[in-house]
Amino acid sequence: MKRTDDRLLPVLLICAQALVWPVAPLLRGTVPTAADLLVAALVAGSVTAALALRRTRPVITLIVVAAACAVGAGPLPTGAMAVFGTAGVALALFTVAAERDTFTTVLCVLTLALWQFLQNITLHGLSDNNGLDLVLITLLYATACGAGFYVRRTHRARQAAELLLHRAETERHRLPAAERRRMERELHDVSAHHLTAVVVTAGAALGLRERRPELAAEALEFATETGREVTRALSAVRAPAPSREELPSPEERLRSLIAGFRRLDQPVDFEIDPLPDGAVADAAYGIVREALTNVARHAPGAHTTVTVHYGDTRTDVVITSAAPPAATPAHASGLGGGRGQGFLRSRARETGGTLTTGPTAEGGWEVRAILPGRTAAPVEHVVPRSYRAAQVVAAIGLCFQPLLPVLIIRADATSTSTHVSAGVLFTLLAATQAVALLWLRKAPRTVQLALLCLALLWPMAMSVGHYTGPVLLPPTLSTFAACAAVFSLKGRGELRDQPPPARTYRLPQVPISVFSTAATAAHSTALTIAVLHRGTTIPTWAVTTASTAAAALLIGAAHYAGALRDRRDRTTQVTQTAQLATWTEEAVRDAWAERRRIAAGLETTVLARTADMITEAQAGHLDATATRAREALAAMRALLDAVRDADETTTPDLRPQPTVQALDLLAHQCRATGRDVQIRVTDRVPDRLPTEVDLAAYHVAETLLATGDNDPAVLELDADGTTLTITATGVPRAKDTAVQARLAARIAPLGGTLTAGRPPGTVHLRLPLTAPDDEERER
Repeated sequence: MKRTDDRLLPVLLICAQALVWPVAPLLRGTVPTAADLLVAALVAGSVTAALALRRTRPVITLIVVAAACAVGAGPLPTGAMAVFGTAGVALALFTVAAERDTFTTVLCVLTLALWQFLQNITLHGLSDNNGLDLVLITLLYATACGAGFYVRRTHRARQAAELLLHRAETERHRLPAAERRRMERELHDVSAHHLTAVVVTAGAALGLRERRPELAAEALEFATETGREVTRALSAVRAPAPSREELPSPEERLRSLIAGFRRLDQPVDFEIDPLPDGAVADAAYGIVREALTNVARHAPGAHTTVTVHYGDTRTDVVITSAAPPAATPAHASGLGGGRGQGFLRSRARETGGTLTTGPTAEGGWEVRAILPGRTAAPVEHVVPRSYRAAQVVAAIGLCFQPLLPVLIIRADATSTSTHVSAGVLFTLLAATQAVALLWLRKAPRTVQLALLCLALLWPMAMSVGHYTGPVLLPPTLSTFAACAAVFSLKGRGELRDQPPPARTYRLPQVPISVFSTAATAAHSTALTIAVLHRGTTIPTWAVTTASTAAAALLIGAAHYAGALRDRRDRTTQVTQTAQLATWTEEAVRDAWAERRRIAAGLETTVLARTADMITEAQAGHLDATATRAREALAAMRALLDAVRDADETTTPDLRPQPTVQALDLLAHQCRATGRDVQIRVTDRVPDRLPTEVDLAAYHVAETLLATGDNDPAVLELDADGTTLTITATGVPRAKDTAVQARLAARIAPLGGTLTAGRPPGTVHLRLPLTAPDDEERER
C-alpha cells in the first residue's frame, strides 16, 4: 500500500524551530552567542537526521531525539529546543506507535515520561508550580500514541482487505483450471480401469470362444455390470455432491508427499493441520516439497520434522532437519540449480507471507514460512521472549540514568509545602483517561462511564491543588478524551450491505447519541463549576450557557468527524464486498462452464456408446459389445484430448447459469478465500429440480454467502416432497434490508417465503417444487 511521502516533516520542524529560536530573539534585538548557535546546529542536525530515518528505526529515532533535546536544553536559552522537544518527540513517538507493536509503544512512552520526569528532578529539583507542563506533555504523548495506533490499525485493515482481494483474484483464475483437472483425472480413471477392462475381457472371450465358450457369458455379464458402473461414475463426475470433496485434501497431499520421502529412507515426522484448498495450501505444499527435496539432496538420512499449523491470522510452515549422519555421502548435492531458495521465498511472497531459512544450533537447517490464515490478515511476526526481556532491561536502564548525577540537585528549589500540586493531580487524571481509552473497544460502556466520572473530577483537582492558572484550560483539556471516545465509537455499528442513500444536501444526517449528550452535560458542568469556584462577575446562567455551547461544539465536532469516518469505512467495505462477490461469481461461472462443456461431451459421446454397449451385452452380442466398448474408450480418449487442449475463449454471455449442482464450486471458492463454508444436501432433495427452482436456489445461496460476513457458514438443502427448504446459519448480515430485498426478488416469482430464525444469523427460505402457473406468477 502506498503511503504519503512525509520526509519533508523534519525539514518543516527545523524551519519552525529556527523561527522560534534564534529568529524571534533576533527580531527583538537579542543576538545569540556563537557557542549557542553551534550547539543548536549540532542538535538540529542530529534530530533532523534521526527523524528522516524514523520509518526504519523508530525506537532508535525516539531515543536519539529525546537525548539530543535534553542535551541541548541545558546550555541553550529557554525555547531554543521547544519545537524539537515537543513536536519532534511526538512525531518520533507517533512513528513508534504506527510501526511497532503495542507492547513496544507502551514501554517507550512510559520510559520516556519517567526519564523526562527524573531528568527534570535531577536538574531543577521539585517545585510548587501548577504543573501544567506535565499535563500538556501527557496529553501530547497520549495523542501521538492514539494517532499512531489508529494509523496502524487502519493500515492493517487496508492491507488485510488487499490480501483478501488478491487471494480472491488468484482463486478466480484457479478454480476453473482445478475443476478441469478434477474431471480430467476422473475421466482418466474411468477409461483406464473400467472401459479398458471391458475391452480386454471381451477380446479374450472372443479369442477363446472355441476352447472356452463359457467365457463369453462371463464377459457379457461383466460388460453389463461395468457399463452400469461407468454410467454411475460419469454421472458423479458431471455432478459431484456439494457436501463432499472429490479432490484429495491438502492434508492428504502433504501426507502422501511425506510418505514418498519415507520410502526413500528419509526419516520424516510431521504434524499437519487441515488446510482449505487454495493458494495458501498450494504454497505450503510447494515449500514442504522443496525443503524435503533439499534435505534429501544435501543431508540424506537426516531426521526431519514438518509442522503445518493453520490459524485464524497466520499459517506456520516449519521444516527442521537435524545434522546429517556421519560418513553419509550426498550423491545429489551437485544436482541443484541454486534457485531453490528464491523459489521458496517467491511462493511465500505471492500469498502475502514471508519465509526465512538458516542453520539451527544443532547443526541442521530450518525453513520457516509464515503465510496468511483464515482471515487473510497481514502476517504478524512473533517476538521472542528474550527480546521482550531485553527491551524491559534497556528501558529500566534508561529510566535510572538521570539519577546517576544526584549531587547536582539544587537544594534551594526543593519543595517545602505539604499539599499535592495541581500538576500532579492533572497528570494523574490525564493518564487515567488515556489508559481508559485503551480499553474502549473491549469495554465501551465501562469506559464511557469512567470518562464521565473523570470529567467531574477536574474542578475538584483544581480546588485541592490550589490551581491559579487559566481557569478554562484544565476542563478544556479534559474534553479531548471524551472527543476521542465519541470519534471512535461513532463507527462501531454493524456494516451495511450497501452505501447510504444519496442525500439532497451535503452534510450527512448525524443523530445525537446518548454518550455524546451525557459527555456534553458532564463537561459543561465541570467547566461551569470551575469558573464559578474561581469567582466571576458574569451571571450564572450566562456561564452555564457558554459552557454548554463550548462543550457541545467540541463534542459535536468529534461526533461529526466520526460520522464522516464511519461513512467512508462503510463505503470501502461495501466496495470490497462487491468486488469479492463479483470475483466469486465469475470463478464459479467459469468452472461451471467447464463442467457443463465436458459433461455435454460425455452425454453425446461416451455415455451414448456406453449405453449401446450395455444394450448389446444384454442382447448377448459379444462382437458388438467389444466394438461398442472400443468406441466408448476411443470417445473417452478423444474427450480427454479435448479437455487438455481446451481453449478459454467462451464469452461470458454464452456461459450456462449455475444450478444447485454448482454449490460445491461455490463452497470451494469461499473456503479458498478464507471463509469456512459447508454445503449439506439431504437425500430427500430430488436429483432433478424444476429449472426455475434450481436456478433460484443457487442464486439464493450465492446471495447469502456474498453478504461480507466472515463467520463460518452452513447451508443445508432439504425437501419434503412439495417444498425445497434452504437453511443458512452463520450469516448475520442477511437480516439487512438490502440483502432481504435481493432474496425476496429471487424467490417471490416462485411463491417462496423468507423467515429469520434463531439464533441470530439464521435464515430459512422455502421454495415450492412445483412452479406457479402464469396467472399466479402475474398476480
